[in-house]
Amino acid sequence: MAAHQRLMNMMFGTICSQVVGTAARLGLADQLGDDELGYRELAARTGTHPGALARLLRALAALGILVETAPGTFRLGEAGRPLRTDVPDSQAAAVLLFTDPALLDSWKLTEQAVRTGEPTFEGLYGTDFFGFLATQPELSERFNATMRQVSLPIAQLVPVSYDFTRHRTVLDIGGGDGTLLAQILKGARSVQGIVFDSPSGVAEAETTLTAAGAADRCRIEAGDFFAAVPDGADLYVLKNILHDWDDERCGTILANCRKAVPADGRLLIVESVLPEVIDTADPAPYLTDISMLVNMGGQERTRDEYETLCREAGFAVIAVHPTVFPTSYSLIEAMPV
Repeated sequence: MAAHQRLMNMMFGTICSQVVGTAARLGLADQLGDDELGYRELAARTGTHPGALARLLRALAALGILVETAPGTFRLGEAGRPLRTDVPDSQAAAVLLFTDPALLDSWKLTEQAVRTGEPTFEGLYGTDFFGFLATQPELSERFNATMRQVSLPIAQLVPVSYDFTRHRTVLDIGGGDGTLLAQILKGARSVQGIVFDSPSGVAEAETTLTAAGAADRCRIEAGDFFAAVPDGADLYVLKNILHDWDDERCGTILANCRKAVPADGRLLIVESVLPEVIDTADPAPYLTDISMLVNMGGQERTRDEYETLCREAGFAVIAVHPTVFPTSYSLIEAMPV
């Protein structure tokens, strides 16, 4: 019975994601805030059918997102708090992104992706995921917000898992709004920084770096890491970049890094590193791996696979640093050869 129930829970995963996504789109967490409200008042605030909303609220309570404190009256549960947009650990943008129809449609063709080894996203929309984002400003903004939200916990671990004070200048490739670099510079005050990404990727970097008190030690550069990577640093960081791409395109990124990294410089790859034998304690990296297959054509990799990518691009892996708080992430340190 336990195995049967576990399988049934997985089968209902699509329904769970839709229930949570609907709650995010209706802004229920922001409406509730720290209050307890009845379903009729929530229906009036959200422009929904009272009876139907009551059923949604009960489903959310069953999932632990809400708590029903009295018949028909609800407050946020612990798991629902990150759905608020006004809390520091908000995950609202991530929920909206991953339950967006554009991403969900490609999941319907998972079997096709497994049979062919090719992402299904491009077949649906005529362009790859990032090309599609470039045509969808609202979705692109949501993607950037999601990257900021999901990156912050790891970004806070990276500076205490590696000694950045050994370096003069750190260049964060694909660094987006500067979340990671801001954390690095806050912890290493003698270090200069460069955040490098597409023009839309770095659009909010100045705000992030200014808020961290690091803007005076960092410059922002826009460009395309498939074309070239700026020089001028002695440590180049790639966080959650290589898993977005297949081996060929990873090779292009790493080859461009090799041209820029000086002889005494280092490359630091921050990624979720799969064990050689599956660890069933944490399914997230493996589910992310399937997401990469379906939507982007990238993949999560083992240490050996990252070492192969580095070797073929002219780098030798000299150390793999775990995060100080155990996660699936590692910091893979490589040097030019």
